[in-house]
Amino acid sequence: MQTRLPTTVVSWNIAKKHEPWRQLVRMGADVALLQEAGQPPADVANQVETGVVECWDPHGWNSRWFEGRWNNLCDRFSMVVKLSDRVRVEWFKQVSPISDTAEDEIAVSGIGTIAAARITPQDAPPFVAVSMYARWIKPHPSTGTTWSVGYADASSHRITSDLSAFIGSTDPATHRILAAGDLNMIHGATGGNPLAPPARDRTVTDRMKALGLEFLGPQHPEGGRQASPTPQGLPPDTRNVPTYHTTTKTPATAENQLDYAFASRGFHNTITVQALNDPDRWGPSDHCRLLIDIASD
Repeated sequence: MQTRLPTTVVSWNIAKKHEPWRQLVRMGADVALLQEAGQPPADVANQVETGVVECWDPHGWNSRWFEGRWNNLCDRFSMVVKLSDRVRVEWFKQVSPISDTAEDEIAVSGIGTIAAARITPQDAPPFVAVSMYARWIKPHPSTGTTWSVGYADASSHRITSDLSAFIGSTDPATHRILAAGDLNMIHGATGGNPLAPPARDRTVTDRMKALGLEFLGPQHPEGGRQASPTPQGLPPDTRNVPTYHTTTKTPATAENQLDYAFASRGFHNTITVQALNDPDRWGPSDHCRLLIDIASD
């Protein structure tokens, strides 16, 4: 009897670097869900497929309102990347947030926050794969806030609204969705966490669950190593695994988890997620990779 191999997906914020592209083509994975991606370097461009530009560049569906303010709306995109011939990938073109899309379109309400495609493995039913990047949004100047970076939950909710277009029933068995990426939130943070508004962040996972999308972590122990000591603003029993380090930290001293995966209830039972967050496997970005294996049903 022939053994059916899992479909392997890599989720990774690559910080617009070239070396992660080279690592991706060496991994033997099938699909990559990238955040903050630029163009692949010339030496690997013929080994990956990203779909036509309308599938990831928000300039195509935006008006010219940004001219005179910025040179570009976005130069770091969310992308779904085909890495192997073991899957067929049908990308969705991005259009403005309209209520009636074509079969090959997805309505998008955030700039650079999402990319989606239908993935058909050789030995399993198709599923929709979504790359998520919750961009920081600065509060309005009238607030007089001290939040210089801003907040990410608004972008997360825009992403959730956009991917909910692939849900046409309250029964999660009717959809097969995998959504993964950098949400810039800290799961389970307490009120003492200086980097997160905990109550607002919880609304993101709550809303995902309401849509029939289960939280997959990754979480310790199966999902990777933990930070030691426990970072400030997390409970002692946290299962978070660090997936991001600041410029003052290294992979070995990384503290915070910002990257997560969700999948349709039922479908999620076939999926395992691991953060490749050991220092020797971290890779050349400030985020580590999430390795997602999907078993054949």
